[in-house]
Amino acid sequence: MKKTKYVFVTGGVASSLGKGIIAASLAKLLQKRGYSVTIQKLDPYINIDPGTLNPYEHGECYVTNDGAETDLDLGHYERFLDVPTSQANNVTTGRIYQSVINKERKGEFLGKTVQIIPHITDEIKHRIQILGNTSEFDIVITEIGGTIGDIESLPYVEAVRQLLWELGHENALSIHLTLIPYLAAAGELKTKPTQHSVKMLMQSGVNPDILVCRTEHKLNDGIKRKLALFCNVQQDSIIESLDAETIYDVPNMMLEQKLDEVVLNKMKLPIDGEPQLKEWNAFLTKHKNPKNTIEIGLIGKYVELHDAYKSIVESFIHAGAHNEVKVKIRWIHSNELTLENVPSKLEGLSGVLVAPGFGDRGIEGKIETIRYARENKIPFFGICLGMQMAVIEFSRNVLGLKDAFSTEMNSDTPYPVINLMEEQKSIVDMGGTMRLGAWKCQLADNSKVKEIYKQEIIEERHRHRYELNNDYLEQLKNAGMIATGKNPDTNLVEIIEIPDHPWFIGTQYHPEYKSTVLNPHPLFVSFVKAALEYSLA
Repeated sequence: MKKTKYVFVTGGVASSLGKGIIAASLAKLLQKRGYSVTIQKLDPYINIDPGTLNPYEHGECYVTNDGAETDLDLGHYERFLDVPTSQANNVTTGRIYQSVINKERKGEFLGKTVQIIPHITDEIKHRIQILGNTSEFDIVITEIGGTIGDIESLPYVEAVRQLLWELGHENALSIHLTLIPYLAAAGELKTKPTQHSVKMLMQSGVNPDILVCRTEHKLNDGIKRKLALFCNVQQDSIIESLDAETIYDVPNMMLEQKLDEVVLNKMKLPIDGEPQLKEWNAFLTKHKNPKNTIEIGLIGKYVELHDAYKSIVESFIHAGAHNEVKVKIRWIHSNELTLENVPSKLEGLSGVLVAPGFGDRGIEGKIETIRYARENKIPFFGICLGMQMAVIEFSRNVLGLKDAFSTEMNSDTPYPVINLMEEQKSIVDMGGTMRLGAWKCQLADNSKVKEIYKQEIIEERHRHRYELNNDYLEQLKNAGMIATGKNPDTNLVEIIEIPDHPWFIGTQYHPEYKSTVLNPHPLFVSFVKAALEYSLA
């Protein structure tokens, strides 16, 4: 049985330095050297998962095939590696404590006092090694959320310290991502914040094997020598990470810095040739050299924080490169849209995407946007709530059901064209209880979606409680809105489209979760193509 190796990635000095991107880039290079790699994220917050967090707080909630509501970094992992993640790839403090408390209630600790060490740290170590114990992976990269010095991260750092000692130096190593700020007034890079960050990490018993330094300017040998001396790290293990034009440049930058070689050498793993990044670089070339530019309106209620729609944004990048077109996004807050200003707000757009969301804020703006796109034959894509709003708009303005609505926004609507799913009606707890994960969908013959997917049965990821009310299906169909995708077991409508429109598709599921660099999602590819054709017409 092969022994899985572990790489731990911590961050210091400042948050949002890009631990997830560094971890994903390293994983990509190792994968392209022939190693099987996965990445997991340990999040220090006490929520069980981000499913009940406001997107303003946490950005997008990313959903895996097996129904885990996770951190958006898992989206980066999948987009880079083209390999699905799972429940085991994201662990929160809330989940750790919940598990330990459940064991205590069952009497599993034989009456002992339950403490951070060893009980919490043992649970963290167990979660870290779940993926490694499957023998499926040669290397497991574990990203520790937060910044060294945060009180909530301490149990994770302690668990890492124990594992580094227990597994041995050749089987586990620590990478510390830090910031080397540039002081314009002094005209120089400053290493002191990194020195203090590493000192704090070492006080917790973890000596970093590799330093990855985010910086705006190149690190000269003098700075590297200074860092090596004060941080107790070999000079060839100090990796420069300059600001990148796009996150997709980072694997090439880390290859140039030999990060993958340093890791493999320290773990005594063979290095054969160079990572094969031919397809990756073909994508990058197309992404950076578009032949056309289009602008698509993203209509949402959290548009101030672009990370709330991270997977959608990245899906447009993938689909744009495939079509050799630059997709510019016009961020439009649905709360600001009215019947009067929709034409001016949407002027010049080549396509409109109405984004997912929950609650009634900004709903009427979304409905007015969809009406305008439908009547003016502008390519339209509705995702989850966006699809539901398309059904409501059509019911009101084509079927003549003036007060048609979703029972989510109005429980007393006389025309509940969108209704709470039957199995959701008895649910009280909000966390982890939606329809989550991958579900099958059968595509109708002679439909646009079947032409796009070139398959009869697809599997896509979901995150919702409400569904199209099948009592209205016949009326919708007779008026020109067709259900072209249904779950074969429950008859739940997954896709609607209007055939008498250049491109009008709504999906109950989230196609953006499955788009990757090397496999852009077919719906986004087709939508961008339709938007390009509309712009050139």
